[in-house]
Parts: sequence; structure tokens; C-alpha cells
Amino acid sequence: MKSDDLMKKWAYYLIVSLVLIAFALLMNSGNYWARPMSKPFSDLEHSLQREDWEQAEKNCRYLMLSWRQVVPRIQYSVEKDEINAINLNLARIKAYIALREGDEAYVELIEAMEHWENLNH
Repeated sequence: MKSDDLMKKWAYYLIVSLVLIAFALLMNSGNYWARPMSKPFSDLEHSLQREDWEQAEKNCRYLMLSWRQVVPRIQYSVEKDEINAINLNLARIKAYIALREGDEAYVELIEAMEHWENLNH
């Protein structure tokens, strides 16, 4: 009877420890899940530098789509304010590209990239 109590106690502590470890891994996994975004950022940057507006619009759509796919994966490991800041930057980039305002779009892109680089810091 005493060994059953000891086994239950060990099982309890093991389960609690595993749950805590799983949560700690989840909360610190933002950088791992966030990696697929570097190419869309650089593609848009290159098209803005060349002032290739058609390609910039395509790259902007691709960046926004990639961002929408990444957000659910990182939302528990980064601050909501940072996600909102990148959302705002992307909306502004889209508007500036539509207006053919390259300098402003580039500034917003660099700011979004800076937010992106500092997501989990």
C-alpha cells in the first residue's frame, strides 16, 4: 500500500514537471517558429530598392500572407504589442506601395524588420 502512494506521488510530480517544461518550451519557441519570414522581407526590400512596383506589390502580398501564417505559431511566445506593431507596419507598407511612395515604404519595412528581429528579446 505504501508503494502505491509513493508511485502516485512520483507520477504527480512527473506530470507537473512535464507540463511546466512544455509551457517553458512553448513560451521560448518564438525564434524557432519565426524563421520563415526572412526571405519575404528581403524580397520586398530588393523590389523597393529597384522601384519595381509590380514586383513590390507581389512581394508585399507574399509577406503579408507569410506573416498571417507565422502569427498563430508565435503568438504565445511574443508580446502582442510587437505583433500589432508589425501588423501596422505591413498595412502602411501596402498603402505606400499603392501610392508609389518608395521612401516611406522602405522606412516602414526597415521598422517592421527591426520589430521582427527583436520579437523574442
